[in-house]
Amino acid sequence: MTSDTAPRHALTVLDAGLSSLAVDLGRTGSRARGVPLGGAADRFAYQLGNLLLGNRPDAVAVEVTLKGPTLRAEVETVAVVFGAPFEVTVNGNEVAPNTTFRLTPRDTLRIGGTPVGCRAYLCVVGGFDVPTILGSRSSLEPLRAGDVLLCGAGAGRTGRGIWSLLVPPSPGGRDKWLRALPGPQADWFPDGGFFDRPFTVAPASNRMGVRLLGEPIPKRAGELASEPVAPGAVQVTNDGLPVVLGVDGQTIGGYPKVAHVIRADLDAVGQLRPGDGVRFARVSMADAEAAATERARELRLWRMRLELLK
Repeated sequence: MTSDTAPRHALTVLDAGLSSLAVDLGRTGSRARGVPLGGAADRFAYQLGNLLLGNRPDAVAVEVTLKGPTLRAEVETVAVVFGAPFEVTVNGNEVAPNTTFRLTPRDTLRIGGTPVGCRAYLCVVGGFDVPTILGSRSSLEPLRAGDVLLCGAGAGRTGRGIWSLLVPPSPGGRDKWLRALPGPQADWFPDGGFFDRPFTVAPASNRMGVRLLGEPIPKRAGELASEPVAPGAVQVTNDGLPVVLGVDGQTIGGYPKVAHVIRADLDAVGQLRPGDGVRFARVSMADAEAAATERARELRLWRMRLELLK
């Protein structure tokens, strides 16, 4: 990756991992052009990782998925891998999850796998310097071996961590519970045909959508004209199985929408991994608004705490 105003320092990608992508908060205001939102799939973890380093919350980070990359440092900086508890080593020495650490020139940073969750964010002091496309610095393609991530040299405190937020436990046992509102075509489905029903995350899931396996959901006959959709929409395909649209999901769709995951739980969608059990809890619009307010308040409180600890 290059930039006309790029600093001289960098991290070199030796192995790109399964799917590693430079991200910010996405391309707001471009959906009318058919451009997905994009950006971090777990915005809460992404922003907290940046705040832990003293960055702006929207500094560019690298989102890693299930298996992370291996990189060589060409710069002295402080970094963190924040989100799901990935295995992280520097020159073979283990780094505690969600904890800041130092990189010096020629160090090898390896981000392995994670036993729970799906995604984490590699943040460095000052963020990465990548080109702006349609008002966002989120990359349109994953990293490849040989790519260079430009960043400035930086100093910061090491050993700073937030250990209680690795992956929040799910209420109600092993299944992940997602709160959702009834969708615009909820009346196409019999009562009790979706909410509280158990599903399993399919391997064929990605940032575009989380496909779910389980007993097909019966619905009335009929066709739906394509209409706008957004991240969190739960579409039911012709085989009767739901797909939860992610941050890279399309802008219009023709499958009926049985539900819509509330904003406060969209980050949890980004952490779902193949094999996870999922259930949906029906909530009211008032519940959804209250949850969104509480989620924003929680981020503000963490920002205030971290600023006080600088």
